[in-house]
Amino acid sequence: MKIQRATICLLLVSVLQCGTGIQVLAVGAKQRRGGAVKNRQPLAANAFYPLPLGAIKPRGWLRRQLQIQADGLTGHLDEFWPDLGPDSAWLGGPGEGWERGPYFLDGLVPLAHLLDDSKLIAKANKWINWTLENQRPDGSIGPQKNKDWWPNMLMLKVLTQHYEATGDPRVISLMRRYFEHHSRLAVGRPLHEWAIFRWGEEVLSLLWLYNRTGDARLLDLATTLQRQGYDWKKQFADFKFPSKTGKAELGLRADMSNTTNLSLAVHGVNNAMAMKYSALWSLISKDKSDRDAVYDQLRELDKYHLLPNGMHSADEHYAGQNPTQGVELCSVVETMFSLEHLLAVVGDPAFGDRLEKISFNALPGTLTGDMWAHQYDQQPNQVVCNIHQRDWTTNGPESNVFGLEPNFGCCTANLHQGWPKLAASLWMATPDDGLAAVAYAPSEVNTVVKGGVRVRITEDTEYPFREKIRLTVNPASPVAFPLRLRIPAWAEGASLTVNGGEAHGAKAGAFHTLMRRWKKGDRVELTLPMRSRASRWYHDSIAVERGPLVFSLKLGEDWRQVQSGMHKPAKKWNEPRAADWEVHPTTAWNYGLLVDPASLPQSIEVIEKPIGQFPFTPDGAPVELRVKGRRLPDWQLVSGSAGPLPQSPVTSREPEETLTLIPYGSAKLRITAFPQVAGQ
Repeated sequence: MKIQRATICLLLVSVLQCGTGIQVLAVGAKQRRGGAVKNRQPLAANAFYPLPLGAIKPRGWLRRQLQIQADGLTGHLDEFWPDLGPDSAWLGGPGEGWERGPYFLDGLVPLAHLLDDSKLIAKANKWINWTLENQRPDGSIGPQKNKDWWPNMLMLKVLTQHYEATGDPRVISLMRRYFEHHSRLAVGRPLHEWAIFRWGEEVLSLLWLYNRTGDARLLDLATTLQRQGYDWKKQFADFKFPSKTGKAELGLRADMSNTTNLSLAVHGVNNAMAMKYSALWSLISKDKSDRDAVYDQLRELDKYHLLPNGMHSADEHYAGQNPTQGVELCSVVETMFSLEHLLAVVGDPAFGDRLEKISFNALPGTLTGDMWAHQYDQQPNQVVCNIHQRDWTTNGPESNVFGLEPNFGCCTANLHQGWPKLAASLWMATPDDGLAAVAYAPSEVNTVVKGGVRVRITEDTEYPFREKIRLTVNPASPVAFPLRLRIPAWAEGASLTVNGGEAHGAKAGAFHTLMRRWKKGDRVELTLPMRSRASRWYHDSIAVERGPLVFSLKLGEDWRQVQSGMHKPAKKWNEPRAADWEVHPTTAWNYGLLVDPASLPQSIEVIEKPIGQFPFTPDGAPVELRVKGRRLPDWQLVSGSAGPLPQSPVTSREPEETLTLIPYGSAKLRITAFPQVAGQ
C-alpha cells in the first residue's frame, strides 16, 4: 500500500504541476525497478547511463569498507560536530547554513541506502524531510539566511539520490518549483563567487529532472547558468598556469580571508568539479568540441600538475609536479564524481582507469584505516605529518595532520561521497539496453535489460589486489543483451572465458563486448594481468605500479595525539575517537631504487596476503612488493617535508637493502616518487 500511495501522489502532483504526470510516473516506476533513465530529445545521447541508487550493491571488501565508513566519521559526525548538530540551519536552527549540511548528506544518503542501514537512512531523512517540508511559497529552499545559489546545488544532488532510492514524489514537485524560482531570479540575481565556477553542479540536476519530466524550460535555465558561469573550456584551450601558483600572484591576503576570480579559476576543487562540465554541456549544445574539451583540460593539467597518485596537485591552488606538494581531499572525491559522469557521457575507458587509480590510491591514502580521521592535504612523498609550515601553495601548517577538521572543515563535510558513489557507479546501462562494467570491485547489480527482463550479475573479486574477476549472470528468463567489460590500458594480455569455454581475447584500453543469449548461471571469468611496471615523474623519479595500484615505501609510523589549536575553544568534542594526530616516522625514508624499468617485473617479488578488516593500513596491506634500494644520506627533511627530490639517476655508496613497498592507500607515511640509483 505504501508504494501505491506514493505512485498515486506522484501522478497527481505531476499532472497538476506540469501536465506530464504519466511520463514522470513511467520514469519513476522504471527507476524503482532498477532501470536507467536515458536522455530525452533534444539532448545528445550518452555513451552509458548511470543506474539509480540501489541497483548496485557492494560486496566483499568493498562492503566492509563502506561499513568502516558507517562506523567512522560518516555514521557519527552529526552527533558531535557542531556544524552538523541540531542547530544547523539546514535543520531550521541558527547555526551553519552554507555548504556543510548538504556536503555531508551527499555522501550519507548513498552510504545509507547501499548498506540498507535503517539508522543511517533515518539520519539522512531527518535532513531531507526538513528541506522537503520547508520549501517557501516562492519556491526557494534551504535556510532563509542563505542567499547563495551554490549550497542549493548540493542539496539538489542529494534530493536526486533520495528520489532514486525511495521514489519519494515530493522531490519532483520541489525541484520543479525551485527551478521556476531560480529562472525568475536568474537575471537579477546571477551566479556569485563559488557558484560561478561550479555552475555545472546545477546543470547536472537540471538534466536529471528534464529526463524525467520533459519540461523544456529546464534546458533554458541550464543555458542561462552556462552563460553566467565560468568558461572552463576557454581556460584549457589557452592554459596559462604551467607552474606552481602563490598568494601574491593570485591576489590573496596572507590570511586567506578573501577570494579572487583568479584564485577560484586555479582552485583545485573547482577544477575537479569542472572536469565534467564541458561534457555535460555537450548534451545540450551537441557541439563535439564541448565533449572533447575534457581532453584539453586533462592534457594541460597532466603536463604541469599531475602527481603519481593520479591526482592533480592543488594544496588549495595549482602546485606543480613536485611530489611533496599536496592534494586536497575535496579534490579527490570531486574528481572521482566527475570521472563517473565522464564515463557515462563520453564512455572513454581511460576515464575508468583514472577513476580506479584515484579511488584505490588517493582516496584511502588520505584517510585513517578506520575512517575516523582525514587529512586536508596528502603528499605522494609524505614522510612526516605534523603541524609545520610547509612549502604549500596557499594552505596552512595543519594541512597534512590526520584529524577531525584540519586546516578547514569543508573536507570534514565532503569526504563522505567518495566510496559510496564509486560503489554506485561500478556498472552502467548501455544505450542498446545492455550492461557495462566501467570499474571493478566486488558488487552485485540488479536491473533490467532488453525487453524489460530483470537480470542480476554477481561480481566476485578481490580486485584491485588480485587480477581475477568472476561474474555470474542470472536473468529472470533467457535474454540476449550486450555485456561490455572495460579492459584497463595496463592489462596487456587480458583474457576472458564464458562458462569455462573458449577464451576471448580482449584489447587493453578498450571495452570488450560479449553479445550472447544469457541464461541463469552463466559465468564469465576475466583475467587482468597485473605486472609490476615503472612510471616516470618529477626529476625523472620512478613510481612503481601494479594493476591500478601505486606502491609506496612502507615506513614505521608513530601516531601522536595532539592539541593542535585548530579547534575553537567553544567546541565540545563528545567522541573521543575524533582526535587530531601527528604521524612521525620510526624508520628511514630516504631511499633510491636499484631498478631497471625495462625489466622491472623480474626484479620485484610480489607477496600476496589475505584481505583483512582494514586493508588500507600498513599492517593490513593485502599485497607487498620487495625491491632493492640504497639509502641517500644527503636527502633530508626541508621545511617539514622530504627535501628537494634528487635528479635521477643518483649515486650512493650505501649498502644494498631490500625494501618493502605497500599500496599507496595503505601507507600514511610514504615515499612514492623514488630517485633511481645509477648503474641499474
